[in-house]
Amino acid sequence: MSSHSKATCAIQTPDLTGGSREDDITDTTPLRDAYRALLDAAATVADSGDPSPVPPPGEWNADQILAHVSIVNAITIAAACAVASGANTTYDNRIAHDTWTIERIIARAGGNLGLRDRIRVQADALCALGGQALSEAELDVLVPTLLLSNDTLQVDQQVPLRDLIAGLAEAELPGHAKQLLSLLPEGTVLPEGTATATTP
Repeated sequence: MSSHSKATCAIQTPDLTGGSREDDITDTTPLRDAYRALLDAAATVADSGDPSPVPPPGEWNADQILAHVSIVNAITIAAACAVASGANTTYDNRIAHDTWTIERIIARAGGNLGLRDRIRVQADALCALGGQALSEAELDVLVPTLLLSNDTLQVDQQVPLRDLIAGLAEAELPGHAKQLLSLLPEGTVLPEGTATATTP
């Protein structure tokens, strides 16, 4: 397994302190906003005039970032659907860092535009699953979880399904939106509504 998102891969250890996060999941606005920001960043990079911005050494390009996100989405959807079906499930993000798998997903999705369309549909599915489609008891199901970032183990324990979904909005999606924007030339003026007015 290999990761090419060394500096900016976003994994946040879920909050396991026992605090209630039911409101965070029932209200899917933060998750929708995080997906919107990611897709806006991807569109900004795609429309920048450089069809394939070259990332720094060891980092992912735009298509690879989007493919990684789409795989993480698919893993999360699969776990949520398994819980909804009453089946046992696990959560393992290692395949989302596998170079061969990432390139295969890019080809099968039809490149950058196809990946953005896929992520948009996946976002709708995850917002439904994290909102009203699953009961509180289902969202509280503990899922054996293995999370890696840059080949380093971050989480190896049971995590509530709700925290896995919330983690997308809190860390995964914002981190990769920032990673996408970092591909733009220095000094690029970003569209209104982005986190910063210009790239670093």
